[in-house]
Amino acid sequence: MRCTLRQLQVFAAVARHASYTRAAEELHLTQPAVFTQVKQLEDALGAVLLDRIGKRLFLTEAGQAVLATARETLEGIERLEMQLADLQGLRRGRLRLAIVSTAQYFLPRLLGAFCTENPGIEVALTVTNRQTVIARLAANEDDLCILGQPPEGLDVVARPIARNAILVLAPPGHPLAGVTAVPFAALAEAPFILREPGSGTRAAAEKFFAENGIRPQVRMELGSNEAIKAAVAAGLGLAILSQDTITLEAETGRLAVLDVQGFPLLRVWNVAYPRGKHLSVAARAFLAHLAAGSAGPS
Repeated sequence: MRCTLRQLQVFAAVARHASYTRAAEELHLTQPAVFTQVKQLEDALGAVLLDRIGKRLFLTEAGQAVLATARETLEGIERLEMQLADLQGLRRGRLRLAIVSTAQYFLPRLLGAFCTENPGIEVALTVTNRQTVIARLAANEDDLCILGQPPEGLDVVARPIARNAILVLAPPGHPLAGVTAVPFAALAEAPFILREPGSGTRAAAEKFFAENGIRPQVRMELGSNEAIKAAVAAGLGLAILSQDTITLEAETGRLAVLDVQGFPLLRVWNVAYPRGKHLSVAARAFLAHLAAGSAGPS
């Protein structure tokens, strides 16, 4: 059985995107060239790795096994390259981060000094929802993940890196704007605009509602912080969002932060990775940067 690193790299890209076309775009190859590499890998292994059902690609059982080995092999080669560069007094490589969408508001502060100190490290960033970040964390697809509450049921290492204060937002001119110590019960009948189910912010809000025996009046569920802020500013309801998302709006008066009893909800942002994972030089450098307090709490 003979296969090449290039074949494994191409197959991993096809599996990741579930598309020959998107894999070709990522690898700067033609689609026929990608298809040929995968076919040659299948011939070398004597197994079908991908099934096409309709217009979608699915991994076969053999494909899943080969993908796991391909990832391990390619990551091992990448770690070796970084380690050799590190031994030569150089710090090079690629840092793959997956973050929940809300984290994009403070991530530049986390990455700015790190990238300046380590110009040889390229950062590949995936911004998505919490459920997808957890799935990527479980599949060990990234070096590190940044999210709020660490997922239950996964054996991961999670380290707090910054505060995550969650606030109640209202449109400017709201009757309770400027009122101190508003009882949360006063908002029981107010319409709320919440993040989609599965969101960390949504989970924190629902926990607070439940602890206070209140069933929220949900007017809308939106999957974007920006869409929620626009809806609140337009007077469509109240929202519960991370303070990291509203710095500019609060300063300009586009949104009002209500002084509600029990708020802000104090949570933390965590950086996480599977327990037992072999961290790359780039990942270890980023963790050291965070541990040194370069980012500071938000």
